[in-house]
Amino acid sequence: MKSIKYLFIYTAAAMIFVACGGKKSSDKDIIYVSIAPIKPIVEAIVGDDFEIKVLVPAGASPETFEPTPKQFVELNKANLVFGTGVLDFEKSLLQRIHNQSKVIDLSCGIELIEGSCSHAHHSHHCHHGIDPHIWCSPKSLAIMATNAYNAIVAAMPEATDYADNYTVLADRILALDEEVAELCKASSLPYFIIYHPALTYLARDYNLEQIAIEDEGKEPSAKHISQIIDLARNNGIKRVFYQQEFPESSVEVICEDIGAQSVAINPLAEDIFDNIRQIAYLITE
Repeated sequence: MKSIKYLFIYTAAAMIFVACGGKKSSDKDIIYVSIAPIKPIVEAIVGDDFEIKVLVPAGASPETFEPTPKQFVELNKANLVFGTGVLDFEKSLLQRIHNQSKVIDLSCGIELIEGSCSHAHHSHHCHHGIDPHIWCSPKSLAIMATNAYNAIVAAMPEATDYADNYTVLADRILALDEEVAELCKASSLPYFIIYHPALTYLARDYNLEQIAIEDEGKEPSAKHISQIIDLARNNGIKRVFYQQEFPESSVEVICEDIGAQSVAINPLAEDIFDNIRQIAYLITE
């Protein structure tokens, strides 16, 4: 009799668990994004309705990245796949997805900038000579968010709450845009120095000048370094930036010569909002 009583309690508890959310997060439909900075944009729109997966994991190079068999199966099963549209690895990889209509190019509507970052050691090649770092500027980020929202609504028109989510997201990006614009306007520095030109869109959109140590995708010559040192001395530059995938030694000579601090940044950090804010503060102080 007692065993029957316990069996009844166990069965009832199991039924309640299933009814009240026993579904695991791994059972959710999947949306894929190519790189980490895109994730918070899509996540802000769809909330918890989907499991959002990043194709290229933290620390991996998009240039050499190959999906696991499981990832490739998931890519083909995913409801949507978001990419920047300007990274070479996206073109070679995402075109292998059977249903191309679910592959979304977030660069549409952004005025792209020509760039020369096709050197072998760089971690994310440009697409046909285009600078790919569109996600590093709030103004471009706003366009990417709109593209993401339009694609999501087109694929899932029944999800009416996404409009409110998008409005909150757009307001957040606008506030970031205004904050960055104010910082750049108030700054007395005419330019900033960085090893690889990863902040080209940020510089263009907020009237800053980006001086790259790397010379057209190649190691800088002694003459090029000397010119940058002279510029930095004349304008009291305090920081020299480099991307964390490059060694600190790439900027050490200039830093030692002008008494500046070397600062590592990570344009591929997932929290794109805080990342842009921190970078803007650093380059305008």
